[in-house]
Amino acid sequence: MRLTILINGPDPTVNHDFAVLWLDTDQQRWSRESHDGIDLPAWGEMRDADGVTALCAPLDDSPLCTLRGLHVNRRQEISSAHGDATWSCETSHAHMEGQWRLQAVDRQMVHAENALFAG
Repeated sequence: MRLTILINGPDPTVNHDFAVLWLDTDQQRWSRESHDGIDLPAWGEMRDADGVTALCAPLDDSPLCTLRGLHVNRRQEISSAHGDATWSCETSHAHMEGQWRLQAVDRQMVHAENALFAG
């Protein structure tokens, strides 16, 4: 299953920074599809523990971004459609806070065009 997530600041009418991510719950990987101001790497691995999804760089357990309230169980049920997000600003390394919102859910088997997600 693939989720499309929008991350933006606490007030998107004032701060227009955003990132659109695809989360592949089967492969436990994520990719950045679009962004402006929220500079996450192009892809990474995800970890889900206690209702918090951590987005990490490849082969690194330290979270670059956390999505609180996002959990997908074994039956592919999603716990929430929105919640709090935190990430580090790449240039200043400051701790940033905002929101995440579920934009789309694709429950069909996804055949990746890129070998990165081909398994």
